[in-house]
Amino acid sequence: MKRFLDCRASDFQQMNGKQLKQSIKAAEGRVLIAEVIGAVPPLYDGVTNAEIVAAFGADMILLNMFDVFAPAVAGLEVDDSQTVVRQLQRYTGRPIGVNLEPVDLKLVSTFRYAQLPPGRAASEQSFAAAKRLGFDFVCLTGNPKTGVTNKEIAEAIAKARQVMGEDMLIIAGKMHGAGVDAETGESLVSEADLVTFIEAGADVILLPSPGTIPGITVEVCQAMVRTVHKHGALALAATGTSQEGADEQTIRQIALYSKMAGADLYHIGDAGYSGIAVPENIMQYSIVIRGKRHTYVRMAASVLR
Repeated sequence: MKRFLDCRASDFQQMNGKQLKQSIKAAEGRVLIAEVIGAVPPLYDGVTNAEIVAAFGADMILLNMFDVFAPAVAGLEVDDSQTVVRQLQRYTGRPIGVNLEPVDLKLVSTFRYAQLPPGRAASEQSFAAAKRLGFDFVCLTGNPKTGVTNKEIAEAIAKARQVMGEDMLIIAGKMHGAGVDAETGESLVSEADLVTFIEAGADVILLPSPGTIPGITVEVCQAMVRTVHKHGALALAATGTSQEGADEQTIRQIALYSKMAGADLYHIGDAGYSGIAVPENIMQYSIVIRGKRHTYVRMAASVLR
């Protein structure tokens, strides 16, 4: 299995989720996921946000606020909506994933929480739809004010594994509280929660990057990463608190701290501008974790390779 750093578009086309996990692990902490919102107009006309983040060095692309029952990406025209994901894979040459949110229905019945359309919520039906659309991976986490809890995440992992099969790469966890008062700061996720996620079938555990939510220091994040590794999963350090729109020095600091904590791959969110990180911050993050050599190669390599 090639390490992710050496893979090109033709390699990704042949990988299933288990092979993708092995390839990420072989890269030793040098893989970057960029999140984008396809439901809003792209940063610039004539190109999707997914193509922009790919051009600035993202290795994997995560679609947020994507409705699997009404698939569409702003800036991408297709004759058949069911082909939108595969077209985006061809245009970017990158593995494409989708966020599906395991909401606690008891919480979302209150006025505090956002009401999600069924195509964005984690369910047997949405997992089946995501699989039909051709996604390379699924991420089970929560946007702000959605009422996603650790308990619901664990149940959704097991359900996703059952519906999507053993070969799908499943990422799961929380990068912030998602509006749940009892799951914030250092209380965001317990060691028992992490083990439960892995035992339920998660390949990659999503954790907040050091410095992105109150109380998450390098030491706290490192302890969580050690637990994840001990139980056979990979750790993803996520920056999803709008700091993807911070200055480059802050991004470099978060990136280096995340690597010091032991993360296997890194996430940069979609709120630098509306629906996308500041593109230069994606490149800066990439340079910190793997230098200009691997960053420029990823940016420059043709999708025909």
